[in-house]
Amino acid sequence: MSDPHVVALLDSGTRRLIRSVDSMSDEQWRQPSLLPGWTRAHVVAHLTLNAEGLSGAVEGVHEGRPVPMYASDSARDTDIAELATAPTSVLRDRFLGSTTVIGEWVEELADNLADSIVERTPGGRSFEAGEVGLMRTREVEIHHADLGLDYTAADWPADFVVLMLSARAQHHDGPDFVARATDLDRSWTFGAGGPTVSGAGSALAWWVTGRGTGDGLTSDDGRVPRMEPW
Repeated sequence: MSDPHVVALLDSGTRRLIRSVDSMSDEQWRQPSLLPGWTRAHVVAHLTLNAEGLSGAVEGVHEGRPVPMYASDSARDTDIAELATAPTSVLRDRFLGSTTVIGEWVEELADNLADSIVERTPGGRSFEAGEVGLMRTREVEIHHADLGLDYTAADWPADFVVLMLSARAQHHDGPDFVARATDLDRSWTFGAGGPTVSGAGSALAWWVTGRGTGDGLTSDDGRVPRMEPW
């Protein structure tokens, strides 16, 4: 059984995402998202294929057979591009189905299988099956904001902001600094630490994913460093 806290975060985030996707007009589907070169349909296609890939991998873990998320990076990119051009009704239905299935797999993951290794692509980066819930939660929340609709990083739940900043601090490969969330009264050390970048937790979390230019953030050395996209 997955962490109930993560299951709850994923469930609530998915429900918010579904409401936003369902509310999009046909015109909005084809409009640009906040991600360079991607329409909103591309974002939804990616979320769909991500859910299907994670679901297939976890199903493989339960059946005792290795199943990578994607056949290759190029196949992933091709599949996203193709699915993004599908009729809106087709993409919406596939998206809705995929979100239901991945939610069920996350909730039902057996404790004794949590340490099982899953490959993103054959021979590529790997992760433990127990990480799937957090991985999918990040995908849902970040890409929901990437749609460029009414939902933004400022709407992220505080618990997700904490998880996001903690994950980025743990897997950081960039400039050294300390992130201080003024609304959460909490700080995170990135790299070896250094200048303190302060602001609302959601603004910090959005910035450390390489999105935006650090609007609303301040640094005690007068410079907010640029972050690479994640």
